Amino acid sequence: MARVPLIEPEHVEDPAVQEIFEWVTEMEGSVPNHFYLELNFPAYMKAKLGSTAILWEEGELAMTEIQHVGIAVSTANGCAYCTGAFCTILDFGLDADTEYVKAFAEEGTAVLEDDRLEAIVEYAVAVNENPHAITDEDVERLREVGLGDKGIVQLTHLVSDFASYNRLNTALDTDYDYQNVWRELDMAAIAAADD
Repeated sequence: MARVPLIEPEHVEDPAVQEIFEWVTEMEGSVPNHFYLELNFPAYMKAKLGSTAILWEEGELAMTEIQHVGIAVSTANGCAYCTGAFCTILDFGLDADTEYVKAFAEEGTAVLEDDRLEAIVEYAVAVNENPHAITDEDVERLREVGLGDKGIVQLTHLVSDFASYNRLNTALDTDYDYQNVWRELDMAAIAAADD
């Protein structure tokens, strides 16, 4: 059970929050629990989600690339909740093949056949693991696959954004409300990484 209460949906009257919920429902099929948890601090929730929306909609990365980054970062950080969220968006919201999404969640870049996506995901995982280790060559590889300065900044911010959601949902133990298949895949990946 979550460590702070989930705000009941019938108590949400703010039109800005209702608009966010409509967008989320379109991408995920329903409003996930973490949004109700975040409503304990509504002003920040709206600002944070506004920032996330800009990262998702106004940069150089395609929505499918963003969701791959979300899955990779969340898996690396051991956040089953967020892994479930990004797998759901890629599978349900963006109509990716379910078996492909499962394979990517389990195997990461080993299943990618696109050089651009591979470079993006590898950079994201490296930034998440150790930003001090990023080199000029890492950034140049992103340029070689078509990212400009805006895209490089967007990608780096996405890693931080996703990691912050990972920490929130893990620390506050958000009640898992995605398909169990995504949770099981993430738990298996975490166990394999611990071996």
